[in-house]
Amino acid sequence: MKMISSGESRREGFSTGMLSPRRRTTSMPRTGVIAGSGFYDGEGVKVQELRKLSTPYGEPSDIFRICEISGKEVVLLSRHGTPHHIPPHMVNYRANLWGFRELGVERVFSVNAVGGISPRLEPGDLVIADQIIDMTHGRAATFYDRSEVVHIDFTQPFCHELRRTLIDAGEKIGTTIASAGTYICVEGPRLETRAEIQFFSMAGADIVGMTAMPEACLARELELCFACLAVVTNHAAGISEKRLTRAEVIATMKHSRERIKSVISQALSILPESRTCDCEHALKKAKL
Repeated sequence: MKMISSGESRREGFSTGMLSPRRRTTSMPRTGVIAGSGFYDGEGVKVQELRKLSTPYGEPSDIFRICEISGKEVVLLSRHGTPHHIPPHMVNYRANLWGFRELGVERVFSVNAVGGISPRLEPGDLVIADQIIDMTHGRAATFYDRSEVVHIDFTQPFCHELRRTLIDAGEKIGTTIASAGTYICVEGPRLETRAEIQFFSMAGADIVGMTAMPEACLARELELCFACLAVVTNHAAGISEKRLTRAEVIATMKHSRERIKSVISQALSILPESRTCDCEHALKKAKL
């Protein structure tokens, strides 16, 4: 295994708005996975290369691990670093997504730990989110914060093709997955109050987490396909009378890890080689 460091991306187009990541020109486009540090441990994941990148937006959360999973070349990134040390409100989401694009990634599966709001959800359940409500504040949520004005369409925040692939993957391996759900993303790092969860429930949220935004909208700005595989680690505040503990969250994630890897591995094996969705045209008619 080799480690390669890349310097900061060139700053072409700086005066016109978003910068331009260099695109990989060889081989098939890669797929990215954003998950915890434990995802790349164990069988089925062959780490081939480590890439340390610097971007115009700062340092990504961790090194990028270029791996082989299900016969496909995959780029893995630990969202919170290795070991886990970056809180959700401090994650450099722009650098992370930029790094994926620079490494030739066109599709990204995001694994997110969430609390369950819907009464039908229990700890350990998997949910493929189809909608999102953004309650974060102060996070860098666009690459177009200079002289260019861009309004991406975010009616459907997640790629329907990737979502369908995850649903099919769950069915093929016999894993029950909720095929839809509204993810409400909060700022953190504190957990929510009982009243907030009641409010979120009335707003139609099924799950609550701290990391899906601005990941999803930044991926759309880079014309990447993006899907969220959410893992319910606990009941949200007030849903259960039990007090939430860190140990409960860690235990549920560990218990669910192999199932998550199985779903992602199966999804990679059945993922169409070419994109048929509209994600790669997200900027068409979005620029003023």
